[in-house]
Order: sequence, then structure tokens, then C-alpha cells
Amino acid sequence: MEKVKFGVLGVGRGSSMIKFCETAENAEVVAICDKWEEGLRRKKEELNDERITYYTEADEFLRHPGMDAVVLANYATEHAPFAIRAMKNGLHVFSEVLPCQTLAEAVELVETVESTGKIYAYGENYCFMPAPKEMRKLYREGRLGELEYAEGEYVHNCESIWPQCTYGERDHWRNIMHTFFYCTHSIGPIIHITGLRPVSVTGFEMPFNARAKRMGRRCGIAGVEMLTLENGAVVKSVHGDLIKNSIWYTLYGSKGRMESSREDAQNGGVMRLHTNFNPDAEHTYPDDYQTYLPTDALSKAAESYGHGAADYYTMYYFTRKILGDETADVIDVYEAMDMALPGLLAYRSVLNGGIPMTVPDLRRKEERDKYRNDRACTSRSVAGDQWIPPYSKGEPEVPQENYDKIKAQWEEFLKNGES
Repeated sequence: MEKVKFGVLGVGRGSSMIKFCETAENAEVVAICDKWEEGLRRKKEELNDERITYYTEADEFLRHPGMDAVVLANYATEHAPFAIRAMKNGLHVFSEVLPCQTLAEAVELVETVESTGKIYAYGENYCFMPAPKEMRKLYREGRLGELEYAEGEYVHNCESIWPQCTYGERDHWRNIMHTFFYCTHSIGPIIHITGLRPVSVTGFEMPFNARAKRMGRRCGIAGVEMLTLENGAVVKSVHGDLIKNSIWYTLYGSKGRMESSREDAQNGGVMRLHTNFNPDAEHTYPDDYQTYLPTDALSKAAESYGHGAADYYTMYYFTRKILGDETADVIDVYEAMDMALPGLLAYRSVLNGGIPMTVPDLRRKEERDKYRNDRACTSRSVAGDQWIPPYSKGEPEVPQENYDKIKAQWEEFLKNGES
């Protein structure tokens, strides 16, 4: 069987993709890269696979001979530059969340996909959790009718794992990013279920608070985006570090409603689907409640993978796409932008007094020039004179001792991992 030869950038988040390649019949890992040498050493010992070459320098990694595709599981703010370099080196790209940090990167990424002809797959795995995945199937079958309203939530209080996320680095991207950036876990499944494009967004920023200060996150603790889609439907997206976790989606259509379970219901969460459909949109019918745990032909193979088994599906479909399966359910670069740009622009909305912002359609070449040089973001090195603060009221002050404490916790975590 023909195998796709993968390189993986990032040994932490990339471990799930490495697992897929180590077990799939049509994929194999040939190269792994990370600037964290200790993590690279540990991964080499764990895998004990002499076929794999290990790199600490990305340029050397991207020139690895015979490699077909790369998985970008590095810092979320660096995905676009690496994706562009990889595709120009002749490689297909699987990008972890998020696709870009700026609108200028978005334009360059789209045009690189077009000019190179390489496959770009956006790894928004929440689209492939059991309930959202089944929702897409039902929506495409017409069971819901036309979308009228939807909500998506990705709430993840990361305080307990912040040392493993940021290592005590004061300017780690997670500490300097505005709260709207990491939006595609909440928005993405609704876009992927319906295939509808967002046309405008308004942002609402929640305050910087004591928990954010303890963590060293210099932004609002969470954000809300209110989107209007191309058919007039409205979507509410909530994401951030509110106190209790939630992954939840609900969609209302002209023929009914479907939604995943709430985590607090303790009956499966995003693994369980609830439906209440009408046979048509001509009348209001009595309720027809149904609930079940969706499965498919790949569920058994996927069950040991993270994020509700979704990590398996994203790599499975990407590999199939490379091998010529045009039906493979891959999120392309245009859909990735439909998911991510609302977050970038929701913060612009906040900074401009809460006005709605137009979401560009980067499929249209005539819309790109307006954003080609738009580097506005919270990274000073990327934005230059277009820098914007991570919090609309000004960058909060966080004492260095908070970061020192988190760094000590990270070092203790590593020490315990060695024992």
C-alpha cells in the first residue's frame, strides 16, 4: 500500500498525529522537529523507531528528503509562516489551530495554496467530534431545514494546566493574545456543519480578572462573537477561560433543532446528540425528541484518540486526500478563514466601540488587496507599528512573580515526568 511520508513539527500537540502515522497502513512518520531538545529526546526514546530523523532546526526539517507532507503542531501564532514555507518547498500541509495571526498572513496563505497547488488541511478537530460530525450529516440530508440560529461554546479553564501550556514564559503567545483569537473550536463546527459563510461579526469582551492575572494572561478572560451568516442566520460563539468547562453546540433550523449534550448533564457531553425535527417546514408539529451516541465505520479505530476521537478523523481524511480521495472531508484554506477571521475581526469590533465588522471572503481575489499589508496583532515583532494591545482597556500589569511561580510548576512537572 502506498504510504504518505509525514514530518511533524511539535512533539507535544504533535504526539496525536505521530500516533496516527505510527499505526495507519497508509502513513508513516519520517521526520520530527522541535526546538525543545529535551522533549525531542523523550519522543525519540518513546518511539524507538530508527526510520525517523529528528531535527531542532525547522529549515533542515522542511528539506528532509522524500517527505510528502508536514503537520504543523507548533505555536498557534506561527502556523501561517511555516505553512507558506512548507508549501513553497513542495509539501502538503496539515495546520493545527489556528491558521493565521493577521489578515496579511491570511491573504498570503490563501495565495500560496493557490499558486503551489498543494493540499492545505485545517485541523479544526472539534468539527469531527461525534455530535458535530453527525450534525453535519443530518444538515446535509436536509433534516434541519435552513439554518436560522446557532450557538457554539468552547470554554476551557486552563489554569490547572497553564504551566504545561506556557512554561512560565511571560511573552508566550497564549499570554499576549487577545481573547478572540482562539475562536475556531466554537465557530468552526457550525461553519462546517452548514457550509454557510460569515459576512459580519460583532465582538463582546469579558473583563481581565484575578484568574487571568494568576495565569499571566494579559487579556479578557473570555469573548463572545455574534455572527451573521450569508443566509441571514445568526450565530453566537462563546470561548475562553470561564470558570467551568463547556463544549456545546445547538442549531435551530426551519424544520427543528439539534444539539449536543451539556457537560453538566453528565450523559456524554459532545459525544451525545439530541434532535427534535419536524417532517417539513410548512407547519409546527408535536415534538419528536430523539437522543443517541453517534457512531460510524471509523469509530472503533478512532476511539483511543484525543478530543472525543476527533484527532483520528482529521489525519485520516488528510491522508486520504493526499492519496487522491476527492471526497475526503478536509477543511480547506477558504473554510479555515471563514472559521478564523471572525475572531480577528471581533476584536477590531471591540476596539472600534462594538460596531459590526465585515468578514471578507478571501475566495474573491478582489477583496484581498485591502488586507494584504494588514499586520495588526498583539505580537510586537509581527505587527511592528500596527501593534494592538491584548486587552481593549490597555495591556494589564502582571507581576513577574506570577510567571516565576508558573515556571517552577513547569519544572516540577518535568522532574516528576522523569521519575
